[in-house]
Amino acid sequence: DAPGVGENLQDHLQIRPVYKVHGVKTLNSDYAKLWRRPLMALEWAALRKGPLTMAPSQVGAFARSSPHYATANLQYHFQPLSLDSWGSGLHAFDAFTASVCNLRPSSRGSVHLRSADPRDNPVISPNYFDTEEDRQVAVDAMKLTRRIVAQAPLARFRPEEHLPGEAAQTDEALLEAAARLGTTIFHPVGTARMGSDDDPGAVLDERLKVRGVEGLRVIDASVMPTITSGNTANPTMMIAEKGAAMLKEDARR
Repeated sequence: DAPGVGENLQDHLQIRPVYKVHGVKTLNSDYAKLWRRPLMALEWAALRKGPLTMAPSQVGAFARSSPHYATANLQYHFQPLSLDSWGSGLHAFDAFTASVCNLRPSSRGSVHLRSADPRDNPVISPNYFDTEEDRQVAVDAMKLTRRIVAQAPLARFRPEEHLPGEAAQTDEALLEAAARLGTTIFHPVGTARMGSDDDPGAVLDERLKVRGVEGLRVIDASVMPTITSGNTANPTMMIAEKGAAMLKEDARR
């Protein structure tokens, strides 16, 4: 019943513009050929080569959405494939995806129980674009992506913007496209945040103990007061290591 439980939800929203390319093959055309699919598996099994040895993204980069930021607030993941949305098939043409996410979102969402029935799905409200700052970062990120794709090293591939498409020119159109093309990259944190005794929204104390509940701790990504400026897996492992050390320390007292 503590007011902070389920609040303070933060996540990295990944916006996924898609660009058609020419004169080069991507995984789209490889996967489109039925005979290539079993060959991919054979390449991996016999030679440890081919598409199944690839990381999800082949290029990563950090950037600033505007000079207003002193350090990088965007993270890029470039993939040699494309699709309309998660779960849909790959496009029939060669293309790449220039995914970009806001590393330090100021919007806050929530996750709460729908009912007392554990079989009911929870109510999750990501609230990705709740603040004007996050809306502006999304628009600026899409403009920056267009500038990157227009650079000389990519010119020989003649990239054409497929999603959202060149018709999206105004800030309003780009924001609508960001909402449509955006998806989680599975970095939710913060819904049982740790904090000081005078913070009414802090679910946990400095030892990761749940306030008001004897013998219960939370040791996972939900304890983060603020999301990290990058992937959350390693920080979560560090939280687990520190939490385990705290458990041992307290057990010896």
